[in-house]
Amino acid sequence: MEQIPDVATVKLEPVDLEDTILRLCRDNPKGITDNLLQTECPGISVEQRVKALQRLLSVGQLDLLRQGHTLVYKAKSATTGASTPAASTSSTAATSSKTKGFEVEERLVYQIIEDAGNKGIWIRDIRFKSNLVQTQVNKILKTLESKKLVKAIKSVQASRKKVYMLYDLKPDESVTGGAWYSEQDFDFDFVEVLSVNCLKFLKQKAVRATEQHANDVMTRINTSYASAEEVHKFITQLGISKIELSVGNIDQILTTLTYDDKVEATVQLSSDGSQQVKLYRVSNHFLTSTGFVHVPCGVCPVILQCHDGAAISPSTCKYLTNWLKF
Repeated sequence: MEQIPDVATVKLEPVDLEDTILRLCRDNPKGITDNLLQTECPGISVEQRVKALQRLLSVGQLDLLRQGHTLVYKAKSATTGASTPAASTSSTAATSSKTKGFEVEERLVYQIIEDAGNKGIWIRDIRFKSNLVQTQVNKILKTLESKKLVKAIKSVQASRKKVYMLYDLKPDESVTGGAWYSEQDFDFDFVEVLSVNCLKFLKQKAVRATEQHANDVMTRINTSYASAEEVHKFITQLGISKIELSVGNIDQILTTLTYDDKVEATVQLSSDGSQQVKLYRVSNHFLTSTGFVHVPCGVCPVILQCHDGAAISPSTCKYLTNWLKF
């Protein structure tokens, strides 16, 4: 490794300082931290160091990356060499292109948001990870939004807060709430319409099974089952949804109907025996049972998480409340 001269007693010109930083980066392919720069260049002020780093970043000779909670500077040759995977190289090049000419702080905030992906990141977390003050973060975010590099999305998890993500990303369902939310509010009416029509399809199938196999109980039962794919096709043909629903969305509705004891489910092997297929049919209650038989706790899938003071609690459970009214 080439010996770096002691700069504690040498006044470096800006170009010399930049050469020193690049040399350190080449000698440390995994990147250098600000602490290492301070150790190797003890006679350089913070202002000189920041200006040199900003210039190297703006001209594309350095990359600013995060390793855990630490910021590291890497020479471009170290991040775009033959040993770097093509996808990573492409991503790094795209980021560098979009952030060319940025200040160090702007590039840092952009990369923090980029790392968050389509789930986004709260402004509080951006402030914590960047170690920047609130006013500085707000100013950078406004700049990035004006350039259409990032966007703010309201999250269903906290309607008064926003998460930030790259401008061209489609938000994750955990942020938007998926098909069941409209403008961050749960769409009860939409879910109810879908539930009614899913149940209608299963009832129609049960009626046809009874008419076609009146004397064969097992065949009648088996042919009354339907898969989520069949129900999804029926709902799609009705055209009652303004958004495109997936088979998974319909499966969620059918699962809810199962918990409401309006539908029963079973699992069968596919025709080729390669996988299991979940099937649904409308529930048939041959005998009127007492209310105690229907206590929801017996079939609750989250009963182990249910206790006083928790997010799931007997005092807030609508299923238990309805059952107690019997």
